[in-house]
Amino acid sequence: MKNQTVAGPITFVCLCLSLGFGSTALPRTHSQNPAPTQKGVILTTHATGTFDVKLTPQPSEDKTDDATLGRMTIEKQIHGDLEATSKGRMLTAGTSIKGSAGYVAIERISGTLHGRTGTFILQHTGTMNRGALQLSITVVPDSGSGQLVGLTGRMDIQITDGKHFYDFAYTLPDSR
Repeated sequence: MKNQTVAGPITFVCLCLSLGFGSTALPRTHSQNPAPTQKGVILTTHATGTFDVKLTPQPSEDKTDDATLGRMTIEKQIHGDLEATSKGRMLTAGTSIKGSAGYVAIERISGTLHGRTGTFILQHTGTMNRGALQLSITVVPDSGSGQLVGLTGRMDIQITDGKHFYDFAYTLPDSR
């Protein structure tokens, strides 16, 4: 709808975040550091914790004022097994059907994961089909740097009582 405001896509994103888009139940305590293994062995583990997120709507670059499309910046402070900051960009799309929308996002994470320091990129793809939520957050292949080179994985989020939780299932070559 041409007269719809950008509030539609922004509302979708806030709804997705508040519902814990694609989430699973997460423990309320942090996992322990992975057990030492032999050099060259791939470690598979989970990192859990909390994060604070700030979404800032950005003005439309489209001169047609198609308000079904929106964009915003993402800033996160991540705590727990992953101690990091994040900056990213998000694109959203709303529809005339209540409960149907989508978003894509890319964010660069910089910090320490279970004692290993570096950066990596997460790619988000989310849809809501008449209220049914689906979310995929995946590490971009070969995006790890520093001690996170070779990182692969998938992240789930959940929001409980207004607090954001993550569960990051990942593998990382052991360089010890």
